[in-house]
Amino acid sequence: MDIIEPCGFLLTDRNFRRAGMDYRAGTDLARHESWDAFRAKAPGRLLLLTTQAARPYADFAFRPSDTLILGRESAGVPDAVHQAADERLLIPMRPGMRSINVAQAAAMVLGEGLRQTGAFPGASA
Repeated sequence: MDIIEPCGFLLTDRNFRRAGMDYRAGTDLARHESWDAFRAKAPGRLLLLTTQAARPYADFAFRPSDTLILGRESAGVPDAVHQAADERLLIPMRPGMRSINVAQAAAMVLGEGLRQTGAFPGASA
């Protein structure tokens, strides 16, 4: 997991620790000072999850080297991130429903990417 500054929470925040529960210890966590610093190290395609996309994530062919990008629940990502994205993906929602929590959105789309690429830990190919 990569955190790009400025971000809306502290890694020492009690709520962040509670949300991560047991999984945080098994996660490689990198913190980047800026979008440019992240871009210099980001491998593969940049896939932005956004309500402004037209392509549903379940209709997309994922690759193992893809990087998922999620923004703040309240404001999304800056325009520069939209411009840099190789693909923009949507989680389809019923009309009138609010966007899904960012952690749930990440889990849904990551799960589909892992399924498609056969990368679930312990999964047989």
